[in-house]
Amino acid sequence: MEATLMTASVVVPLVFREWHVAAAFFLAGGITAAVGFGARRAFETAPEPRMKHGMIIAAAGWLLVALFGALPFFLAARLTPAAVAMSYVPAGASYAQSSLLYFANPLHAVFESMSGWTGSGLTMAVHEPSLPRGLQWWRSLIQWVGGVGVIVLTVSILARPGSGSYALYRSETREERIHPSIVSTVREVWKIFLGYTVVSICVLFAAILTTEYGSALPLWEAGWQALNHAMTGLSTGGFSVTDNSIATYDSPLIEFVLLPVMTLGAIAFPIHYAVLKDRDIRILRGDLQTRWLLILLAVGAVVLTVQNVSSIPRVPAAFDSTWLGPGAPFDPHAVDASRDSAFQWISALTCTGFQSAPIGRWTDGGKVLLSGAMVLGGAAGSTVGGIKIIRGYVIGRGIRWQFRRVFLPASAVVGTRLNGRRLNREEMEREFSEAAIVTLLWLLILVASSLVLVNLTAPEFGYADALFEVASAQGNVGLSTGITGPTMHPVAEAMFLLNMWIGRLEIIPILVFARSLLYGLDP
Repeated sequence: MEATLMTASVVVPLVFREWHVAAAFFLAGGITAAVGFGARRAFETAPEPRMKHGMIIAAAGWLLVALFGALPFFLAARLTPAAVAMSYVPAGASYAQSSLLYFANPLHAVFESMSGWTGSGLTMAVHEPSLPRGLQWWRSLIQWVGGVGVIVLTVSILARPGSGSYALYRSETREERIHPSIVSTVREVWKIFLGYTVVSICVLFAAILTTEYGSALPLWEAGWQALNHAMTGLSTGGFSVTDNSIATYDSPLIEFVLLPVMTLGAIAFPIHYAVLKDRDIRILRGDLQTRWLLILLAVGAVVLTVQNVSSIPRVPAAFDSTWLGPGAPFDPHAVDASRDSAFQWISALTCTGFQSAPIGRWTDGGKVLLSGAMVLGGAAGSTVGGIKIIRGYVIGRGIRWQFRRVFLPASAVVGTRLNGRRLNREEMEREFSEAAIVTLLWLLILVASSLVLVNLTAPEFGYADALFEVASAQGNVGLSTGITGPTMHPVAEAMFLLNMWIGRLEIIPILVFARSLLYGLDP
């Protein structure tokens, strides 16, 4: 599957006359196909997978897909002469080196691939416009495919109903079916995803042309940016093809258009299917996760705005003559803070990672609030990372349920309703313990990783910055305070690879995979 994507992507560098990049894609596709078909032939008599096998396949599959996905980056950097690489730097740019050269380091290439496939969005490409178009396309494509799940995509095309595909599907935490057949479910998800992508491209293209930045672009360049940002926005990946991400446009319209695109990616796809099938938008309000997502988006944006506006220095006297209303001085800094806070909060909670503001210069309070949003994430069954809203809700209800039991006799029958289901005591304890265990492991790795990172960064970065960066990697978000880059410590970079991998599969499949490596599979 990955070899097919690589080979098909050769068309892009050929169109843009990037001959060395085209050769890199062709060679990468050949290597990947040789390994893939060789493994397929070697294991064609393997028995049908059970749930634990599905978890191991998911964990190992995501790891290997990221490793092979790094080949186009690495080979393009190695095959492209320095003089040709320099030609990719846009005319008039303030920098002289193409970011393509960073991928000659295999660790950087694997980082970029893992960030793309897991939908994380952290990048080693300091200046994305200086990358060849072929690699810009590959970054967006792997986020678009990885958003729904490369193994789920494999299931939808190659697997047959009843052949263990449900084990693979559940191992990626998508537990709600649209159709009785899991294959039909995944195909419906992809139809919806493709339709949303086309609409997003059209809307973004129109919005870009209305901006001062976009009006100076050729139509094909505006379309190229719309295509890439629609793919990475809907998949909540966050890779960009412009410097400074969405801040390049400095456009409230672009940010406003991206808000629903990011939000759509954070809503569970079975809910999208139900809304489109029944043509009833009230289904959004009836779904627990969607309802809480919208509430958190609104409340969080207000709280973060208050935090950031309150941290702005007092308005200089020069602004006293400009009035918003009778008796009230107009503060342009406060307006920018409100706009940036709302956009960055939604970008963080939906795990998209588009950046419109220099978050590294925010106060620690703003960084911690955004870190909390990235830890939680959006709805299970969507393209987001993080702990997920349903898991946070279950933990909250479980704590309340345990507290109620203290004041009741031991013989009392204590049940509860959870997302429309009536749960007895045993069921509630199981749901609560599963959510609590995954969340506890998630947070322990987050804290431990941030402690490691804070000791590997430059002195200007504090613990709030380290916590923010690890939450972004492990939540598969992509927002950055400036720590992530080709100059970061190799140990920190390797640790982020683990964080992104863990965040995409929610720890348990990784632990099952690690156990199988150490002790083998039980019969």
